[in-house]
Amino acid sequence: MERLEFDLLFRWFVGLGVDDAAWDQTTFSKNRDRLLVGDVAARFLAAVLSNARVKCLLSSEHFSVDGTLIEAWASMKSFRPKDGSGEPPPPGRNGERDFHGETRSNETHASTTDPDAQLLRKSGGQEAKLCFMGHALMENRSGLIVHACLTRADGHAERIAGPRHDRAAR
Repeated sequence: MERLEFDLLFRWFVGLGVDDAAWDQTTFSKNRDRLLVGDVAARFLAAVLSNARVKCLLSSEHFSVDGTLIEAWASMKSFRPKDGSGEPPPPGRNGERDFHGETRSNETHASTTDPDAQLLRKSGGQEAKLCFMGHALMENRSGLIVHACLTRADGHAERIAGPRHDRAAR
């Protein structure tokens, strides 16, 4: 939302003129729920793939699944012990919390606001975050995405999503 104030390419992409007032964050958060419930992204992708000019670019010979971490809409402060032990939540809406020296894992902890989110790090030396895995089935000849899905983040997500994508693409 902040980039809409100064990035002309973003403004053009969303249909705002140079002098138009940009939206505030509440507009986005209200519409986010409607986008999720209405499955707009899946319908948009299906409409693009059904276009005759796009169909001629697709082949059914070579596909690959690519995955990436999608950060959850949950705070690390919500990642609490499953057994209810631990410090009580800090006072206030967004109270301070110190995690240093605390060992947290998906086996012993869960997010109170998004229980499906998993604690995972992208690589060694990176911070662990509450996240999901986003997967895209790519058609390799033209490099087009033909299917996408979201799964729980674990060590087996891409292997599970691959066959799921294959069935959906057919």
